[in-house]
Amino acid sequence: MSTIVIGLSLSFLLFLLAAGLTLIFGMLGVINFAHGALYMLGAYVCFQIVNWTGSFWIGLLFAPIVVAALGAAMEMAALKPVYERDHIYQLLLTFGFILVIEEAVKIVWGLDYKQVPTPGLFSQPVALFGSQIPSYRLFIIGFGATVSVALFLLLERSRLGMVIRAASSDADMAQTLGIDVAKVRTAVFALGAGLAALGGVVAAPLVPIELGMGFSVIIDCFVVVIIGGLGNIRGAILAALLLGMARAAGFTYAPEWVELITFVLLIATLMTRPAGLFSRKGRAA
Repeated sequence: MSTIVIGLSLSFLLFLLAAGLTLIFGMLGVINFAHGALYMLGAYVCFQIVNWTGSFWIGLLFAPIVVAALGAAMEMAALKPVYERDHIYQLLLTFGFILVIEEAVKIVWGLDYKQVPTPGLFSQPVALFGSQIPSYRLFIIGFGATVSVALFLLLERSRLGMVIRAASSDADMAQTLGIDVAKVRTAVFALGAGLAALGGVVAAPLVPIELGMGFSVIIDCFVVVIIGGLGNIRGAILAALLLGMARAAGFTYAPEWVELITFVLLIATLMTRPAGLFSRKGRAA
């Protein structure tokens, strides 16, 4: 039972991270290489807010907002000129964002690792089917599921989601109909950055907060996005569940094979369904 809970909590944490990445690519066509750095920044901002206020919940609320505002500034200041250019320019630019964010973190927080304590409400394990389960992991499952449903409803069932899809599929027509495409793109990038930061905040009580922590998750994020299908939110949810459960089972039964399992899934997907296991194109194949 503990393996299932760990797998589900890891899955929803991966989804929080990968959702922003796939949202930005799907709506803007931008491969945001700095997504891991924004995840790291969210964790650091949460740490600072918890230090100031003593409340993890205030950090959970405000850290993603702070990073989303930074993401909006990054999009408006630097990304707009490269939307129509080759993806290599986007990769180089977003890699530059990584360097800037990491240097800023060094200046503000130094090189020592930080730690955010587990919220008191979830500090004790709970008994579930004869196993002692960390209650914070149950919170991650519930919170991640709530965010995934909310994001799906926002993109698929709301007027705002319709505007976002219209602006991404045919920007010229959307502009003709009166939609401010530039503002929509800024909002989408800000939302993606905020989701990355949200993942960092949720992960902060589980892992040490340190420079480079973004690199350890960005690979898994790209694996989720590729398996799920580029720009496919539904696919990201299913791929995160697949990868999270596979990694949890690997940690339990064959820890030395965990990384290999991840890359076997990736290679098998690229060889059989390059568009992604859960993409519309992949399903039609």
